[in-house]
Amino acid sequence: MSSFAKTVRYILRGGPPVDGLPDRVREDIRAREASSERLIGWVQLGLVLFFSTLYAIAPRAEGSAGFNFVPYALMAYFLFTVTRLVLSYRYELPEWYLLVSIFVDMSLLVGLIFSFHIQYGQHPTFYLKTPTLMYVFLFIGMRALRFDPRFVLTTGLVAVAGWLGLVFYAVVADMDRMRVTRNYVEYLTGNNILIGAELDKTMVILAVTVILSVALYRGRSMLFEATKDHAAAMDLRRFFSPEVAASITDADTELQAGEGRQRDAAILYADIRSFTSTSATLAPETVLAVLAEYQNMAVEVIVEEGGRVDKFLGDGILATFGAVQDSETYAADALRAAARLVESAALEQQRFLEAGWPHHLEIGTAVSAGPVTVGVIGSKRRLEFTVIGDAVNRAAKLEDANKVERSKALTDKSTFELALSQGLDLPLLEARPGAEVAGMKQPVDLVVLAR
Repeated sequence: MSSFAKTVRYILRGGPPVDGLPDRVREDIRAREASSERLIGWVQLGLVLFFSTLYAIAPRAEGSAGFNFVPYALMAYFLFTVTRLVLSYRYELPEWYLLVSIFVDMSLLVGLIFSFHIQYGQHPTFYLKTPTLMYVFLFIGMRALRFDPRFVLTTGLVAVAGWLGLVFYAVVADMDRMRVTRNYVEYLTGNNILIGAELDKTMVILAVTVILSVALYRGRSMLFEATKDHAAAMDLRRFFSPEVAASITDADTELQAGEGRQRDAAILYADIRSFTSTSATLAPETVLAVLAEYQNMAVEVIVEEGGRVDKFLGDGILATFGAVQDSETYAADALRAAARLVESAALEQQRFLEAGWPHHLEIGTAVSAGPVTVGVIGSKRRLEFTVIGDAVNRAAKLEDANKVERSKALTDKSTFELALSQGLDLPLLEARPGAEVAGMKQPVDLVVLAR
């Protein structure tokens, strides 16, 4: 098949096929098209009300001896437009109805133009000189609001067919009072037809139709790609914090491994006690159900306290405070979140039992604050946005220390004092100076946040 034939088929089916798109993207496109149809309906209603008002207040044209069809045409079009607009809010208008709407639009316009020679008692060539033909471009332009070349093409072709029908009727209506001329003055001042003028009008309508169809042919492809990219960006915001997602999607240049910046932040680690051994005795779907309940609870607490989840590590959670968004209370927020996580887990035991956890679910959490590097790591083919620094390692080791210290939430003395200076209102539960923590060379002054 030639490229021209493929292009024609592409336009006739309305652009790229939706068969290869995910269901949610197809639904988004359908919603956008339905919204476009409602917009078209409102534009049509606005136009008919504007022209009705203009007709009501404008001085009447003189020389009218016959029946005036204009108010009846405006009323019919008003009723049709209101009906179509109401239906567009209740249903998704099928394509056949949209095609019928196009034929109704053009039929009313062509019929109105045809009525002028009856209204003014003139030869049919009279209506060929009416400026009302220019309203055709309004209907063609309105169809472009949907970003579907088929309907623009249909509107233009129906308009051309209607106009050629008017020209044909004028030619055959009364030959003894009409003649074809090449004289422009005779054309304007008498009952004569200038074939070149009618061809010019026809070609202009066709040219505008084709240009808009080609533009929409390209624009519809971009719409599909933009819709897919929008869906991907929305998904990205579910995998990353809003600030991280925005830094990825709004970056002026393509992100590369090694890009980053340093910030003062607090790092929170949390995980479920005895998760590996317990989950080995459960069905996979039960394990995932419990994890979902726990993670939903934990994320809610972390976000409410101003933190952002950096990543899920199986049953573990790494959250940051002040790393991706500036904060003057990052340490205080992180310690409040750690204490609340332990408290919330204790209060939500029924939730975990109903999900399938066989016994009391306990968690451990720890916080450490300090300078961290926030940025992109990985290779050319796969990148990851993460935080790196001593505070991250310390938080992980302090969380492991909960098992030895028989606690549920730990931090170090420097982080606790920093949090107090930032407005932390948690009481000092217990201090354990000079504690040995696995993986750390020097003893650590621990502060217990929850036991």
